[in-house]
Amino acid sequence: MNKKYRQGKILKLIQTRSIHSQGDLAGALRAMGIKVTQVTVSRDIRELGLIKTQRGYTRTAAHAAARMAPVAADLKAVAREFLKDVRVAQNLVVLQTPPGRANAVAAALDEAEWQGVVGTLAGDDTVLVVASNAAAAGSLRRRLLEML
Repeated sequence: MNKKYRQGKILKLIQTRSIHSQGDLAGALRAMGIKVTQVTVSRDIRELGLIKTQRGYTRTAAHAAARMAPVAADLKAVAREFLKDVRVAQNLVVLQTPPGRANAVAAALDEAEWQGVVGTLAGDDTVLVVASNAAAAGSLRRRLLEML
C-alpha cells in the first residue's frame, strides 16, 4: 500500500471512530489489511497534523485548511475551465467536458474529498460521479454549478 492511500485511510478512520492511541490506529489499519509499523504510524500522524484530544485523534483546523484550500482552488479552476454540462440521474451525476479533459475533472473532484461522493469514473469527455444518494447528487450538482 502506498503512503497516500494509507494516510487517506487514517483520515477516514479518525473521522468515523475514536482512535485514542497509535496502537489502536495501527491495529485498525492492520484489520483493513494495511501492514504498518509503529514508526510509520507515528510519521503519518505527524505529517497529517493529527492531534490527540479527549475524543481521540483529530486533524488540526490549520492543517486541514491548509491542505483543502489548494484542492478547492484546483477543483474550482478545473471546473471553470472544463465543465460543459452537469446532469443528475438519481444518485449519479454526469459531467461533460471537452475531449481529453474528463480525467482532470475526476481527479480534482476525488482530491477535494467532498462529502457524499462515493467515487468517480472518467472517460474521454464524460465523468460519472456516484453519490451516496439522490440528495447528495443534487447538492453536488449545485456546488459544481456555483463554481462556473
